[in-house]
Amino acid sequence: MGYMKRFCLALVLPIFIGPALAAEEQVETAEPPLIIDGETADISEYLWINRPVIVFSDSPADPRYVQQLELLNALPDDLRDRDVIVLTDANPEGKSALRKKLRPRGFMMVLMSKDGTVYLRKPFPWSVREISRSIDKLPSRQQEVRDRRETVTQ
Repeated sequence: MGYMKRFCLALVLPIFIGPALAAEEQVETAEPPLIIDGETADISEYLWINRPVIVFSDSPADPRYVQQLELLNALPDDLRDRDVIVLTDANPEGKSALRKKLRPRGFMMVLMSKDGTVYLRKPFPWSVREISRSIDKLPSRQQEVRDRRETVTQ
């Protein structure tokens, strides 16, 4: 009888425990949002953690703003691999901290390094490929790639 109980438990427990473990894994591996409202964002939250890409516009209906967000949403994994976080601000009347610091005029896309330095400013939309190339040229990104290679080979 004891053998039969253990056998049944071995068959039944995975049925109940398996989905619970899978759900727990999904919660832990949930991706953080890629695009965040930049009007209330504090850029210091992202120092040494993320590379902010900030997209400014005078209106959410600006075709360049819409196109830039579409381009960024097309390849989110490429941006996440490079620790990019996208902050948006399409309200010039709001006078956000980002607007005061970066002083955009109309549409502007800004790429910042992890240390908070403005790396580039563009008055027109850029593809994820172009942004990725620029990030990959940064010394900090090159060091990250070397560090990842070393941990993989160990």
